[in-house]
Amino acid sequence: MTDEGGRLAGGDSGGSALDALTRPVTILVGHFGSGKTEIAVNLAFGLRNRGAEVTLVDLDLVKPYFRCRLVKDDLEIRGIRLVAPRGDRFYADLPILVPEARTAAVDGSDGNRRVIFDVGGNDLGARVLGSFAGLVDRSATDLLFVVNANRPFAEDPPSLRRMLCEVQAAAGLDVTGLVANTHLMHETTLETVVAGIRVAQELEATTGIPLRFCAVLADLAWALGGPRGRATHLPILAMERHIVAPFMPRPQGGRRRSTVV
Repeated sequence: MTDEGGRLAGGDSGGSALDALTRPVTILVGHFGSGKTEIAVNLAFGLRNRGAEVTLVDLDLVKPYFRCRLVKDDLEIRGIRLVAPRGDRFYADLPILVPEARTAAVDGSDGNRRVIFDVGGNDLGARVLGSFAGLVDRSATDLLFVVNANRPFAEDPPSLRRMLCEVQAAAGLDVTGLVANTHLMHETTLETVVAGIRVAQELEATTGIPLRFCAVLADLAWALGGPRGRATHLPILAMERHIVAPFMPRPQGGRRRSTVV
């Protein structure tokens, strides 16, 4: 909801990366644990901070502990629409695809409306996109592959390229951009970020898919020149941390998982 100073969650989300996303629909895919969900939530907050009408679609049907729906209250208080199962299915560890998700796929090409999809990890999570790939306006959609070179089986460009190809095949859509998000949670340093960017740049060179921006926590963003700065020439998405497992403490000022039942 708000922190002790009355500040709404997501107030510091944003940065020059938002300028790099010119298409109204953004779909995030990648390895398990690559950071797709945190990026999706921070993009939603950042775009909302700029006045956009934002819909966030929780399409993670694979990993129950790290989903956008866990910050439902923080999203709704800022006027961000969340598309996710309701009622007693809200926290269900089941592959539930709500009909509104398909509607949202064709809903973002109107005026100031922005739609963000957070998709489950690996090709298994991306298969859900294949069920409505034909509804997606590809000219209005960015499919972004999140690169975290500190995940198992994702430590080098050949492994990342293999997963990228598997995700594309499962989704029935082509990846249009890469996002550098290599980190070590609270132990992340500038060196970690820069090393991860290099890996993402190698993947860019071998695939021809452009590296669109680098995602970093807000304190590191300031070390790189601020949210409007650039990390080795890349636009920055400055992030607050919102997504933690229900059994872990929430960040200071954050709420625990929504009380929906």
